[in-house]
Amino acid sequence: MTDRKPLLFLSQRIPYPPNKGDKLRSFAVLRHLSSLWDVHLGCFIDDPVDWGYIEEVKAYCADLFCVGLDKRWAKIRSLRGLVTGASLSEPYFYNASLARWVDKVLTEARPSAIFLYSSVMGQYAPKAGEAGAPRVVMDFVDVDSDKWRQYAERQTWPMSWVYARESRRLLAFDRKVAARVDASVFVSSPEAELFRRLAPETANKVYPISNGIDLDFFNPELDFPDPFQVGVRRVVFTGAMDYWPNIDAVHWFADEILPALRARAPDIVFYIVGGNPTPDVTALAERPGVVVTGRVPDIRPYLAHSEVAVAPMRVARGIQNKVLEGMAMGKPVVTSDQGLEGIDAEPGRDLLTANTASEFVEAVMRILTDSSTTAIGSAARRRVVSKYDWSDKLASYQRLLQP
Repeated sequence: MTDRKPLLFLSQRIPYPPNKGDKLRSFAVLRHLSSLWDVHLGCFIDDPVDWGYIEEVKAYCADLFCVGLDKRWAKIRSLRGLVTGASLSEPYFYNASLARWVDKVLTEARPSAIFLYSSVMGQYAPKAGEAGAPRVVMDFVDVDSDKWRQYAERQTWPMSWVYARESRRLLAFDRKVAARVDASVFVSSPEAELFRRLAPETANKVYPISNGIDLDFFNPELDFPDPFQVGVRRVVFTGAMDYWPNIDAVHWFADEILPALRARAPDIVFYIVGGNPTPDVTALAERPGVVVTGRVPDIRPYLAHSEVAVAPMRVARGIQNKVLEGMAMGKPVVTSDQGLEGIDAEPGRDLLTANTASEFVEAVMRILTDSSTTAIGSAARRRVVSKYDWSDKLASYQRLLQP
């Protein structure tokens, strides 16, 4: 594109560094769109560490406006939803300064297109489809309302009621947003089909665009230092450890799976690798055979020198990047059906699946004791290379943003 036009990009979290699921996708899109458009990026920063990456993000933007999000105050603010009848997520992510900045960009820069990342950012965008209005594309990524439904099923009252209410109210909000925009994007075909069923009135403008993987970055041929203690068998879980589905997954593994594994092979150590571990996750390190690393500068050494990567997800929506990253690093991965959803991979060839504690034990022990399972890691890498290159997926965003 020789005639660069302005584009408004709104994200619920600063799209950098690309070290967790939502940031991997939002940064890939930002980097791509910035090569074609003059990007005006507005976003929240909910992790104080992320303020240190402002200069890196500015390199991709014509204009950048960041708003600090204090999670404790945001939770209090979200309670307005109980009074107004809105979802709790809407007031959690509402900021008057950001709204004023958006109005300024719309008035002065007059963007030709608007890209929204996460449905809660839809509350800042004008209605699409009116004469002279910019084209608006919403990347919902996941059907978050269904994730809240899953949370409700695993909680006791009163939180089960709160989560069930949030599921209903957030779906109602998402349907309103989908009706206002020109295109709604989801991270996989199953997610897109679920939303079409939940919001049939906008089914004709719902599109799946899968995540990709930076294959040069997640490259098993690179030389990584070994971060592990000597003489142990390394089972690794990677992910943000303040995210409830990840917390649930590592607790289930530590409670129900690891003891049976260590009864058969006492040298197995379960490494939980990811930033912002909650106190109950940190406490798992007090158990024999569990290491909680906290934030690490690079997860690749942990994947490169592991023997098996696990994703024992019991609550999940969309695509699990931890599964794709393990596969890209050529590692045998064991995941649940929930962790596999939306990923184009063949169980038994490209990875192993397990859904009960006993199935996880047998799958992990098979990888640790059967040398032929190294072929699974090689097949996994080939699958990711053939199916998850970012270039084709990013081109789909550009097509949707064009008038």
